[in-house]
Amino acid sequence: MIELTEIESAARRIAGHVVRTPTVPSPGLSELLGVPVTAKLELLQRTGSFKARGAAAKLLTLDGAQRAAGVVAVSGGNHGIAVAVMSRAVDVKATVVMPRSAPARAVEIATAAGATVRVVDTMAEAFDLMDRLQADGLTLLHPFDDPVVLAGQGTVGLEFADDVFTGDTSVDARMAPTDVLVSIGGGALISGVAAAMRARRPELRIWGVETDCAQAMAQARRHGGPVPVELSSIVTTLSAPTVSQLTYDHVRALVTDVLVVSDAEAVRGSIDLAEHAKVWAEPAAGCLLPAARRVIERVGPDVRLGLVICGGNATVADLAGWARRFDLLG
Repeated sequence: MIELTEIESAARRIAGHVVRTPTVPSPGLSELLGVPVTAKLELLQRTGSFKARGAAAKLLTLDGAQRAAGVVAVSGGNHGIAVAVMSRAVDVKATVVMPRSAPARAVEIATAAGATVRVVDTMAEAFDLMDRLQADGLTLLHPFDDPVVLAGQGTVGLEFADDVFTGDTSVDARMAPTDVLVSIGGGALISGVAAAMRARRPELRIWGVETDCAQAMAQARRHGGPVPVELSSIVTTLSAPTVSQLTYDHVRALVTDVLVVSDAEAVRGSIDLAEHAKVWAEPAAGCLLPAARRVIERVGPDVRLGLVICGGNATVADLAGWARRFDLLG
């Protein structure tokens, strides 16, 4: 299990390489949901998502031989962008493997950042190719099965906790969350956030959120450990073919429950975030809003919510297309 000291060490290591993103009360979401809501705006992070943190944390630990050999990563979008951009920033050659379902913009950005991008048919094939390239000598920069990456992602929770649980903050103490919602792909973000925030507030409840066509963590909880899952979600940035034992162990120990919503609900959530919170978030963050309603039903009206808005790498065309597909524009 990751300790708070490891997350604090990662925060010192990546300082100056990533943005300390704002934590703000959201009057619009508070009115929409009927309870106090505070949002950690990680979509304003470098590369448009929290993934820059874990990538930087890992890259800055490489020795000379590893830097010379280069790194390999697999991604449904955001991790690949982060690895490409952060590798260029520290002068390390990167190879990024993506499934064909990954957003075209993610492929373009990773390529423009100087990474070698390999596109294969499925996410499972992407992980297989990643394993082969690692065997050929590239250093693996895994999106979630790495304690260094997990600690890097945990710096989101460290900042969130500092902002809402200390007196020196712009967030009113009366808004301090009782419950925090975090999206789950492979599970590094929620694992790190839970480790950091519950170290500060053990009574805090952490809720994970997945879509029903990419529920690797929910299935792992049902089966008592990581299992392969079939993927068909439009939310490719949450589409891990399995979680790792590392992230499963953290979620089992630290997370109250994993809630599963539909793709349509996730897209509707992105529209609500734009209309009510005034932020442009991808469905990987939009899924938090339908889940938040379920948390309110389960916990009661005295709940105070914290939302980790994990990324904003969806184009206008992406969101409009999904909204038409699910008939959300009428």
